[in-house]
Amino acid sequence: MSSVPVSRSAPLPAPLVPDAPLTALAPMQDVTDLAFMGVIAHYGAPDYFFTEFFRVHAQSRPEKHILRSIDENRTGRPVFAQLIGEDIPHLVRTARELLCHPVAGIDLNMGCPAPKVYKKNVGGGLLRDPEKVDEILGALRDASPGLFTVKMRIGFDTTVHFERILDLLNKHSVDLLSLHGRTVKEGYRSDVHYDFIARAVERVKCPVLANGNLTSAATAVRVQGETKAAGVMIGRHAIRNPWIFRQCRERFSGQPVSAVTLSDVREYVERLYRATQQPGLAEVYHVNKMKKYLNFVGQGVDATGAFLHEMRRTETERQLFEICDRHLLAEPGRIFADEPYPGVIARPNCETPSADADGCSLESITA
Repeated sequence: MSSVPVSRSAPLPAPLVPDAPLTALAPMQDVTDLAFMGVIAHYGAPDYFFTEFFRVHAQSRPEKHILRSIDENRTGRPVFAQLIGEDIPHLVRTARELLCHPVAGIDLNMGCPAPKVYKKNVGGGLLRDPEKVDEILGALRDASPGLFTVKMRIGFDTTVHFERILDLLNKHSVDLLSLHGRTVKEGYRSDVHYDFIARAVERVKCPVLANGNLTSAATAVRVQGETKAAGVMIGRHAIRNPWIFRQCRERFSGQPVSAVTLSDVREYVERLYRATQQPGLAEVYHVNKMKKYLNFVGQGVDATGAFLHEMRRTETERQLFEICDRHLLAEPGRIFADEPYPGVIARPNCETPSADADGCSLESITA
């Protein structure tokens, strides 16, 4: 494996394994909070974490619950603070506020594909306007004396501005690019255009993380090799398989890959449930949030989707864990599938995410 390239303005934090390809947990709204980061770290942390996005506008202040994932981070791994917005003075103000916290760097979201987000010309909506991108990148680069990174897609509805925006990343000395190989309009359901990630690796001067449908460690290693990216960023498949970053490191180094059993998955469900409990939150609301995580976990439990069918109909903690025990402890030594079973879909609420879904969250991210 090739070593990680060095950024022009500042070196990236060292990976867990020297000279190995990087791994990162993708920022996901309503997912990558303090509790989830801690659970992921228990099973094998990525090299880097990224926060849920801080919404930036004239009246905004950094959300306290997102700040906790920075200030109370006990994973031992760096956390980048992600911003979403288009108001330049307030993006700069927010970046400066966040730099008073122990962040690894400032990250700009130019990729969220939720209609409610891009209709406000933020997130993936910025990719329609290279001139605005130029202004924002320049302002945030000036405001960020340390690391400044970007997460984006390959275009909005076409890739017409792809090379232009890559050149802007070079112009403003961006330190790391996380690139999801789909357009905004392609959402999460099309094939991923890994060839565009390879083109970005050739064109930009900073390291690139390949992102998009990295379903397993084997897939991540294959895509990293094909694209020559500096590493991989994994999102929803880390919800399904929190061991995936450890497995990636094992595959990158040619070691045997750790097997995961259904009893291991049962322990993960219990740990995630306890970690995400909040004082005063009614049981039914917590169960419903857990069901959204388990929509992904269930893709690796059985080929028929029986676990998902029964799990989605639970209403109480007792019912939820009875279903988990029935499906995960009947054959506790059975291997949890590395890849999602074909046709077993993580569909939180409906076939197609609502146009009003609030931004790259568990409501809008599907397999």
